[in-house]
Amino acid sequence: MAIATNISAIDPIAATGKEPIIELFMHDILGGSNPTARPVTGLLGNIYSGQVPFAMPIGFNIPSNSIPIPNANGANPTVNGFSGIPLGTGLSGTSFAPNNNNNNQNNAQLTLGPDGLGLGFGTITVIDDVLTIQPELGSQIVGKAQGVYVASSADGSRQMMVFTALFEGGEYGDSLNFYGLFKIGSTMSRLSVIGGTGKFKYAKGFGELRPLIPPGQVATDGAETLLRITVHLNY
Repeated sequence: MAIATNISAIDPIAATGKEPIIELFMHDILGGSNPTARPVTGLLGNIYSGQVPFAMPIGFNIPSNSIPIPNANGANPTVNGFSGIPLGTGLSGTSFAPNNNNNNQNNAQLTLGPDGLGLGFGTITVIDDVLTIQPELGSQIVGKAQGVYVASSADGSRQMMVFTALFEGGEYGDSLNFYGLFKIGSTMSRLSVIGGTGKFKYAKGFGELRPLIPPGQVATDGAETLLRITVHLNY
């Protein structure tokens, strides 16, 4: 895939036209041996960090050709039996769970708390995600995305994202700041560019985030969400 290209990712002046376009691939990985994201608050954050006793329901690692038994709310258990990651955590929401042919992956497995809100509501996740120039996790790294995202909707369908894309070179002297809502399950979400540093000083514009299926050339034992970020800039 053409990146408007790696040169554009480092120097917007090198791009042609009035609106430089940057294309990056962001790898958000929960769990496993090399995670890049960690839930730090909220009930699901406590489950993730092991602070809630007996967080994984007994018997959730179900036998072959069997199904999990729903809880009292009619939802499946809140922990993924394969990865051990709480369902509803991260930028993929509940999509790690079987959706029983229901197209609404966010609500199909929604587990409610005693207050009637989704268990993931209010969960803050801190990220130090890798940015690459190709979808493959092992492709050339151009920087890091550092910041947070917050589960800001009661039904678990949106994450409020605030992060800085730090580009390699010059002690990360060039950066872009992003803010906005990421819609889980949507084909595209838009974040605002709210400035930057170095070559991106005074930058404004927006970024289009599209979730992709990780290619798998470089396997990770965590749960990865791959985002294609297309940034449209003007000055």
